[in-house]
Amino acid sequence: MRDSDLDSIIRVAAKGDGVTADGRHFPLTAPGDWIRPDGSVAFGVHHAVPPCSHFPACGGCQLQHLDEESYVDFVTARFTGALAGQGITPGAVLPPHISPPMTRRRASLRAARAGRKITIGFAEEGSHKLIDLQMCAVLDPRLFGLVAPLRDLLGLILPDKRAAHVRMSLIDQGVDLMLEGVKVSGLAADEGLGDFAREHRLARLTIDEGDGPQTRWEPEPATISFGGAAVGFPPFSFLQATPDGEAALVGAVRDALPETGAIADLFCGLGTFALALGEKRPVYAAEGARDVILSLKLGAGRAQRRLAADHRDLFRRPLTPEELNRFAAIVLDPPRAGAKEQVLQIAASAVPLVAYVSCNPASFARDAAHLVATGYVLESVKPVGQFRWTTHVELVGIFRR
Repeated sequence: MRDSDLDSIIRVAAKGDGVTADGRHFPLTAPGDWIRPDGSVAFGVHHAVPPCSHFPACGGCQLQHLDEESYVDFVTARFTGALAGQGITPGAVLPPHISPPMTRRRASLRAARAGRKITIGFAEEGSHKLIDLQMCAVLDPRLFGLVAPLRDLLGLILPDKRAAHVRMSLIDQGVDLMLEGVKVSGLAADEGLGDFAREHRLARLTIDEGDGPQTRWEPEPATISFGGAAVGFPPFSFLQATPDGEAALVGAVRDALPETGAIADLFCGLGTFALALGEKRPVYAAEGARDVILSLKLGAGRAQRRLAADHRDLFRRPLTPEELNRFAAIVLDPPRAGAKEQVLQIAASAVPLVAYVSCNPASFARDAAHLVATGYVLESVKPVGQFRWTTHVELVGIFRR
């Protein structure tokens, strides 16, 4: 290897820095970039022009300087690298799915007031300083379109030198908006909330002044639909970040399932998988959040689905092997911490197929090691990049006995 080869960026690390062959890290570099002797960077063929004027200050994105090829490689390597660290090689790495720009349907922004100035946006990377969004390359335009008018509304309900959270989701009826940390006082503020909701045709407007959410506007019940079944949507509940990303995850699970037999959807949330996959088969769905599982139960009942919804803390009370063995397949979609307690029970079961949906390479690789050690084979992984230009990635891993 030539000495000069050591100054070339060869890959992108988990937190987004470029890495040279001798292990040095350089922020905002892409594979093929070169580090000059004075420390400056010569851009290579994979270094892209960022599409957003707020990059790299805005903490909403970390990787807009990568071209599409490098970003796809990064999404894939996040999981294959974590698996390699556990000594696991998947049978197949399927082509990644990457969500297009401006398709994010769920966002949590921060807002702050200083005098008459209202700032709304993401915080700078590693800082509490807010970037006042004037554009956004990732948010669905229906969400970003509310940012400017929200500055006027918050002028009525956000006290000076105070911060608030702006939480937005796109649901069946439109934009579900929740404002946390505000103070609604007086007729002008009340009227302003109503006028804003009507003018922007919100699906729902919820206010939290510090003592819990209160719905101020909801012309019809707020719902989100999965597999043609509408489920009541508690304010700012979890949704997959993009509709196409959700479809890619569901499709990867569906392709692996046997044609018949009951399935269990563990950590089921509002029913992303349970309802999409359970149109023609019985489904057991378990979730620890009471309001969420109640919404799923009611929605499945209205849609006349064969679905048993169970309010169950799977960390403290995972399904046992005897309970698991009733199912032809298990679908797992745990939070970032993974599902170690439940996976240990699955590892001791005879379930023939496990479809594991993960948003954390480290916890997925740890749980995969438990399954592989007891006779499961990691047949395939399907990487999904819903959070375009960030270091956050998802995947579906298919395990078979």
